[in-house]
Order: sequence, then C-alpha cells, then structure tokens
Amino acid sequence: MHTPVTIIGAGLGGLTLARVLYVHGIPVTVYEAESSPSARMQGGMLDIHDYNGQLALKAAGLMDEFQAIVLEGRQAMRVLDRDGTVLLDEADDGTGGRPEVQRADLRQILLNSLPAGTVRWGHKAGSTRALCEGRHEVTFADGTTVVSGLLVGADGAWSRVRPLLSDAIPEYAGTSFVETYLFGADTRHPAAAKAVGGGSMMAPSPGKEIFAHRESGDTLHTYVALSRPLDWFAAIDFTDAAAATARIAAEFDGWAPELTALITDGDTAPVLRPHYAMPTGLRWDRVPGVTLLGDAAHLTAPNGEGANLAMLDGAELGKALAAHPDDIEAALTEYEQAMFPRSAEAATFGGAEVHKLDSDDNTAHGMISKFKEYEQGR
Repeated sequence: MHTPVTIIGAGLGGLTLARVLYVHGIPVTVYEAESSPSARMQGGMLDIHDYNGQLALKAAGLMDEFQAIVLEGRQAMRVLDRDGTVLLDEADDGTGGRPEVQRADLRQILLNSLPAGTVRWGHKAGSTRALCEGRHEVTFADGTTVVSGLLVGADGAWSRVRPLLSDAIPEYAGTSFVETYLFGADTRHPAAAKAVGGGSMMAPSPGKEIFAHRESGDTLHTYVALSRPLDWFAAIDFTDAAAATARIAAEFDGWAPELTALITDGDTAPVLRPHYAMPTGLRWDRVPGVTLLGDAAHLTAPNGEGANLAMLDGAELGKALAAHPDDIEAALTEYEQAMFPRSAEAATFGGAEVHKLDSDDNTAHGMISKFKEYEQGR
C-alpha cells in the first residue's frame, strides 16, 4: 500500500492499529492531542480478554510484552452486600481469560513498539473536511493542517472525525462514576483493603454501587456508580473535595463502614466521570477514505468491553488493509461490515452488561445470579 494512513488519537485502539500497520510495512502517522505520553494519568486497571483484546495483541506481536505487565492475582472477584457480608469470593487461580494490567503500562508497550516519530504529540484535532477522491483535511487547534488519503478516527467519544460519517452525537447514559484512590491501603486503610480483597469488589444496590479495584503499589481505586441526572451532579461543587465527598457518601448512609470508607477516606479529591453513549447499533454508509474505531465508532457506557473492542478494531482494520494493499475501499468495507455487528453484540450481550444499575435486581444476590447465568450460557 502506497497510501500512508493518518490516525487521529493515540489511545489503545489507535496505537494497536498503528502497530499492526507497522508490522505489515504500511506507513502510518498518529496525531495525538496530549502533549506527551505522560501528560495525564491513563486510568486504572483493564482486564484484557482472551476473545478480543488478547487477539489484538497477538496480531500486534506483543503477547510477551503483555504477559510481562500482567498483575498476578487481580482476577480475584468479590461481591458484598451493603452490610459488608461477603456473598461471593472467587480467587484468582491463574486460569481466567481476563488478566489485569494497568492501562498506562499497556499503552506504553504499544508506544515502545512503534518507531520514534510515529506519534505526533500536541496535535489536537479541531475540525475535518472532505476534499476529493477520498482525501480529507484535518485542521488542528494550532491552525496547522494535514491532508490524508486514508483517515482513521480513533479519537474517542467526542471524535472530530465522526462528523464525516455520521450526525450522531453522544448522549448522557443516565449514570456516572465518582472516582477516588486510597494509597497504602493495607496499612493506612486496612478495613477497606480487607473488604476489597486481592482483586475487584462490587457492592451493588438499585441505582447505586461501590466498585473497587486493587491496583499496583497497594492502591485501591474506587468507582462509585450513581444513576442520577446530570443536574443532580451539577449541584455538587467538586472543587470543594470535602463537601463533594460528604454529598456522595450520604447516598450510602447505613452501609457498612468498610465500604463507605472507600469514599470518605479517599486520598485524592473525588472526580466526576459522566457516562455517555452512542445509539446502539450505529452504522453509516461507506464514505471513501475514512473510518472510525473504538469509542469514536461505538461509544457505550462502561461495560468492560470498551478498551478490548477498540484494540480489536485496530487490529482487524490493520489486517484488512494489509490484505487489500491495492484496494483501500475493499479493506474498509470488510472491516466495517464485521465491526458493526461485533460492537452491537458487545453492547447488549449478558456478559458485557451483567446488570442494570437501575434494576431492582441490582443487588448482591441479583448480581451473583446474573454471573451464574452468564457462565452457564457461555
């Protein structure tokens, strides 16, 4: 293929695509808004699944590097009732298909696998427009432009490339996370650390949930899920960490103190993460010279599949382009025809969205029943 590929976004999906293209000798440049690889925290833990994310890493030739960053024991899972009773406690016996890694470590092995200069940092896409013969122009925030013969939007929820293909925009999904971290947990927060255990812990209730993950370095990462309208969160002053923490904790009044400590004893200010989603099953007509992957193509509220799907999208697109070196449109058609149903299934199947936060069944017992149903149906 003589047409260089231009990727907007150096997240996991865009970097996986870049790596697979590089493996196949296809020239590629990635433009990323962040100023450097360390410009911000890259999020918490990711479980990389053997049926999508790991397939992408195999296509990228990075399984050895991936195995080296796996955090042993983190596939352990607990489900607790709101009174702190442990109702499910599954140990990590090393045989599960969802090993856990830190997102930043995974991104770094992808970056390390690319030649220097592949990623152009500090290039925030501002707008895009179609030219002719399948070419597109991207204008960056600093006024510079690039013209691409093949443009891939890997730029997430608020993609600047998506308008070339669809008028759809993300809408609030009705739920949000409030995140905080507890450091030195075993010594400084022993009760909370014991409740979480060695991997992940979920304490669900209709309309609300406390989820926590044991990350590297004796850190607990708390995700408080609440089903509330945006206006409800807007009334909370998150610049006042103490007041915001108290307001969120009040939603869990009467819960076991080792669970509410995951909110009230946070060592970082609470951070609001609203969830947005695109219409499930979103499709678009084939437009020459441009496509999307990951959240830019099929944003959903968090369900455990987003990063894995983005990586698989990148790998599958890269393989399709390598298989059709003289016919870009055939490659893009092949990729999209597989990507559309794959992403729609991931947004709706029982294992991806084990429970609905608003459901009356969103209880510890209800969640365990759903887990059992899913496992029996696999």
